[in-house]
Amino acid sequence: MIKTNFNDKKFMKDMTNLVKYTDGFFEGAQRGKAALYAMLAPRIAELASQYIDANARVNPDLLHHVYEWNKSGNPSARLFDINYSISNVAMSFMSEFKQSTTIQKGSNTAFFNKAEIMEKGMTVIVRPKRANALRFEIDGDEIFTSNPVVIDNPGGVTQGQFEKVMREFFNVYLRQSFMTASGVAKHLSRPTEYKKNIKAGTKSGRTAGIKAGYKWVVGAGAKF
Repeated sequence: MIKTNFNDKKFMKDMTNLVKYTDGFFEGAQRGKAALYAMLAPRIAELASQYIDANARVNPDLLHHVYEWNKSGNPSARLFDINYSISNVAMSFMSEFKQSTTIQKGSNTAFFNKAEIMEKGMTVIVRPKRANALRFEIDGDEIFTSNPVVIDNPGGVTQGQFEKVMREFFNVYLRQSFMTASGVAKHLSRPTEYKKNIKAGTKSGRTAGIKAGYKWVVGAGAKF
Protein backbone atom coordinates (compact mmCIF):
# COMPACT_ATOMS: atom_id res chain seq x y z
CA MET A 1 0.00 0.00 0.00
CA ILE A 2 1.26 3.42 -0.91
CA LYS A 3 0.67 6.15 1.61
CA THR A 4 1.11 9.87 0.99
CA ASN A 5 0.63 12.90 3.18
CA PHE A 6 -1.15 15.92 1.70
CA ASN A 7 -0.91 19.21 3.52
CA ASP A 8 -4.15 20.80 2.41
CA LYS A 9 -3.56 23.88 4.58
CA LYS A 10 -0.31 24.73 2.79
CA PHE A 11 -1.92 23.99 -0.58
CA MET A 12 -4.85 26.31 0.10
CA LYS A 13 -2.52 29.01 1.37
CA ASP A 14 -0.36 28.77 -1.77
CA MET A 15 -3.42 28.81 -4.03
CA THR A 16 -4.86 31.83 -2.23
CA ASN A 17 -1.56 33.68 -2.57
CA LEU A 18 -1.34 32.72 -6.23
CA VAL A 19 -4.77 34.19 -6.91
CA LYS A 20 -3.77 37.34 -5.02
CA TYR A 21 -0.51 37.38 -6.98
CA THR A 22 -2.43 37.27 -10.28
CA ASP A 23 -4.74 40.08 -9.20
CA GLY A 24 -1.72 42.08 -8.05
CA PHE A 25 0.03 41.48 -11.36
CA PHE A 26 -2.81 43.14 -13.26
CA GLU A 27 -2.92 45.96 -10.73
CA GLY A 28 0.81 46.52 -11.08
CA ALA A 29 0.53 46.49 -14.87
CA GLN A 30 -2.17 49.15 -14.65
CA ARG A 31 0.01 51.29 -12.41
CA GLY A 32 2.92 50.83 -14.77
CA LYS A 33 1.00 52.26 -17.73
CA ALA A 34 1.33 55.84 -16.51
CA ALA A 35 5.07 55.39 -15.94
CA LEU A 36 5.45 53.81 -19.37
CA TYR A 37 3.52 56.62 -21.03
CA ALA A 38 5.70 59.19 -19.27
CA MET A 39 8.75 57.48 -20.80
CA LEU A 40 7.30 57.06 -24.28
CA ALA A 41 5.41 60.32 -24.84
CA PRO A 42 8.38 62.73 -25.18
CA ARG A 43 10.23 60.22 -27.38
CA ILE A 44 7.21 59.75 -29.63
CA ALA A 45 6.68 63.52 -29.91
CA GLU A 46 10.26 64.04 -31.04
CA LEU A 47 10.11 61.03 -33.35
CA ALA A 48 7.01 62.53 -34.97
CA SER A 49 8.86 65.83 -35.45
CA GLN A 50 11.80 64.00 -37.04
CA TYR A 51 9.39 62.14 -39.31
CA ILE A 52 7.97 65.46 -40.50
CA ASP A 53 11.50 66.83 -41.00
CA ALA A 54 12.39 63.83 -43.18
CA ASN A 55 9.27 64.25 -45.29
CA ALA A 56 9.92 67.98 -45.64
CA ARG A 57 13.42 67.36 -46.97
CA VAL A 58 12.05 64.91 -49.54
CA ASN A 59 9.01 67.04 -50.49
CA PRO A 60 9.83 70.67 -49.58
CA ASP A 61 7.01 72.04 -51.78
CA LEU A 62 4.46 70.29 -49.58
CA LEU A 63 5.82 71.16 -46.13
CA HIS A 64 7.93 74.31 -46.47
CA HIS A 65 5.19 76.30 -44.74
CA VAL A 66 5.90 74.73 -41.35
CA TYR A 67 9.52 75.90 -41.39
CA GLU A 68 11.24 79.23 -41.65
CA TRP A 69 11.80 80.42 -45.21
CA ASN A 70 14.16 78.22 -47.25
CA LYS A 71 14.83 75.84 -44.35
CA SER A 72 12.45 72.97 -45.02
CA GLY A 73 13.25 69.96 -42.88
CA ASN A 74 15.67 71.83 -40.60
CA PRO A 75 14.87 70.93 -36.96
CA SER A 76 16.03 74.34 -35.72
CA ALA A 77 13.65 76.09 -38.14
CA ARG A 78 10.44 74.27 -37.19
CA LEU A 79 7.29 76.37 -36.97
CA PHE A 80 5.46 73.68 -35.05
CA ASP A 81 5.56 71.99 -31.68
CA ILE A 82 4.15 68.56 -30.91
CA ASN A 83 2.95 68.58 -27.33
CA TYR A 84 1.61 65.69 -25.30
CA SER A 85 -0.41 64.82 -22.22
CA ILE A 86 -0.56 61.53 -20.35
CA SER A 87 -2.93 59.77 -17.97
CA ASN A 88 -3.34 56.26 -16.57
CA VAL A 89 -5.25 55.22 -19.68
CA ALA A 90 -3.81 57.05 -22.67
CA MET A 91 -1.30 59.38 -24.32
CA SER A 92 -2.56 62.36 -26.31
CA PHE A 93 -0.57 64.40 -28.83
CA MET A 94 -1.40 67.89 -30.07
CA SER A 95 0.37 70.05 -32.64
CA GLU A 96 0.71 73.81 -32.32
CA PHE A 97 2.04 76.26 -34.89
CA LYS A 98 4.59 78.95 -34.01
CA GLN A 99 5.16 82.40 -35.48
CA SER A 100 7.72 82.86 -38.22
CA THR A 101 10.47 85.35 -37.40
CA THR A 102 12.36 85.40 -40.69
CA ILE A 103 11.52 87.70 -43.58
CA GLN A 104 11.17 86.43 -47.12
CA LYS A 105 13.20 88.12 -49.83
CA GLY A 106 11.28 91.06 -51.26
CA SER A 107 9.28 91.65 -48.08
CA ASN A 108 9.76 93.97 -45.13
CA THR A 109 7.97 91.99 -42.44
CA ALA A 110 7.56 88.41 -41.33
CA PHE A 111 4.54 86.48 -42.62
CA PHE A 112 2.15 86.53 -39.64
CA ASN A 113 0.68 83.07 -38.92
CA LYS A 114 2.51 81.69 -41.96
CA ALA A 115 2.27 78.01 -41.03
CA GLU A 116 -1.38 78.05 -39.96
CA ILE A 117 -2.60 80.16 -42.89
CA MET A 118 -0.86 78.00 -45.49
CA GLU A 119 -1.88 74.74 -43.82
CA LYS A 120 -5.55 75.76 -43.74
CA GLY A 121 -5.52 77.44 -47.17
CA MET A 122 -6.85 80.69 -45.72
CA THR A 123 -7.35 83.74 -47.92
CA VAL A 124 -4.92 86.59 -47.25
CA ILE A 125 -5.64 90.24 -48.00
CA VAL A 126 -2.61 92.53 -48.21
CA ARG A 127 -3.13 96.27 -47.77
CA PRO A 128 -0.69 99.18 -47.60
CA LYS A 129 0.10 99.91 -43.97
CA ARG A 130 2.23 103.05 -43.99
CA ALA A 131 2.81 103.80 -47.68
CA ASN A 132 0.13 104.78 -50.20
CA ALA A 133 0.75 101.78 -52.43
CA LEU A 134 1.96 98.20 -52.38
CA ARG A 135 5.08 97.19 -54.24
CA PHE A 136 5.79 93.59 -55.30
CA GLU A 137 7.24 91.59 -58.16
CA ILE A 138 5.54 89.17 -60.54
CA ASP A 139 7.77 87.26 -62.96
CA GLY A 140 10.45 89.90 -62.57
CA ASP A 141 8.10 92.82 -63.22
CA GLU A 142 7.77 95.46 -60.53
CA ILE A 143 4.14 96.17 -59.63
CA PHE A 144 2.69 99.11 -57.70
CA THR A 145 -0.92 99.29 -56.57
CA SER A 146 -2.95 101.22 -54.01
CA ASN A 147 -5.63 98.53 -53.95
CA PRO A 148 -5.69 95.57 -51.56
CA VAL A 149 -4.21 92.39 -53.02
CA VAL A 150 -6.24 89.22 -52.42
CA ILE A 151 -4.35 85.92 -52.29
CA ASP A 152 -6.87 83.07 -52.27
CA ASN A 153 -4.50 80.31 -51.25
CA PRO A 154 -1.01 81.53 -50.34
CA GLY A 155 0.19 78.02 -49.53
CA GLY A 156 -0.89 76.40 -52.78
CA VAL A 157 -0.30 72.64 -52.56
CA THR A 158 0.71 72.91 -48.89
CA GLN A 159 -2.90 72.96 -47.73
CA GLY A 160 -3.56 70.08 -45.33
CA GLN A 161 -0.15 68.46 -45.85
CA PHE A 162 1.10 68.84 -42.28
CA GLU A 163 -2.04 67.16 -40.93
CA LYS A 164 -1.72 64.42 -43.53
CA VAL A 165 1.86 63.58 -42.51
CA MET A 166 0.93 63.71 -38.81
CA ARG A 167 -1.88 61.20 -39.35
CA GLU A 168 0.41 59.02 -41.43
CA PHE A 169 2.95 58.92 -38.62
CA PHE A 170 0.54 58.03 -35.81
CA ASN A 171 -1.84 55.78 -37.73
CA VAL A 172 0.63 53.93 -39.94
CA TYR A 173 4.30 54.36 -39.15
CA LEU A 174 4.14 54.32 -35.34
CA ARG A 175 1.63 51.48 -35.02
CA GLN A 176 2.57 49.23 -37.90
CA SER A 177 6.29 49.81 -38.26
CA PHE A 178 8.06 51.35 -35.32
CA MET A 179 6.23 49.65 -32.44
CA THR A 180 6.94 46.30 -34.07
CA ALA A 181 10.52 47.01 -35.10
CA SER A 182 11.45 48.49 -31.71
CA GLY A 183 10.31 45.41 -29.83
CA VAL A 184 7.69 47.19 -27.71
CA ALA A 185 4.78 45.23 -29.19
CA LYS A 186 6.59 41.91 -28.74
CA HIS A 187 7.50 42.71 -25.14
CA LEU A 188 3.92 43.58 -24.20
CA SER A 189 2.56 40.47 -25.89
CA ARG A 190 4.67 38.23 -23.64
CA PRO A 191 4.18 38.83 -19.89
CA THR A 192 7.30 36.84 -18.96
CA GLU A 193 7.58 38.60 -15.58
CA TYR A 194 4.46 36.77 -14.44
CA LYS A 195 5.99 33.33 -14.93
CA LYS A 196 9.37 34.35 -13.54
CA ASN A 197 7.86 35.50 -10.26
CA ILE A 198 5.22 32.83 -9.60
CA LYS A 199 7.33 31.25 -6.83
CA ALA A 200 7.57 34.60 -5.05
CA GLY A 201 3.85 35.04 -5.66
CA THR A 202 2.94 31.86 -3.77
CA LYS A 203 4.68 33.34 -0.74
CA SER A 204 3.98 37.08 -0.95
CA GLY A 205 0.75 37.14 -2.96
CA ARG A 206 -0.52 40.52 -4.08
CA THR A 207 2.65 42.44 -3.17
CA ALA A 208 4.80 40.28 -5.45
CA GLY A 209 2.17 40.54 -8.20
CA ILE A 210 2.10 44.33 -8.16
CA LYS A 211 5.87 44.47 -8.34
CA ALA A 212 6.05 41.98 -11.25
CA GLY A 213 3.23 43.58 -13.24
CA TYR A 214 4.70 47.05 -12.86
CA LYS A 215 8.17 45.86 -13.89
CA TRP A 216 6.75 44.08 -16.95
CA VAL A 217 4.92 47.10 -18.34
CA VAL A 218 7.64 49.65 -17.57
CA GLY A 219 10.20 47.32 -19.12
CA ALA A 220 8.64 47.98 -22.52
CA GLY A 221 10.05 51.49 -22.35
CA ALA A 222 13.57 50.11 -22.54
CA LYS A 223 12.75 48.71 -26.00
CA PHE A 224 11.80 52.09 -27.40
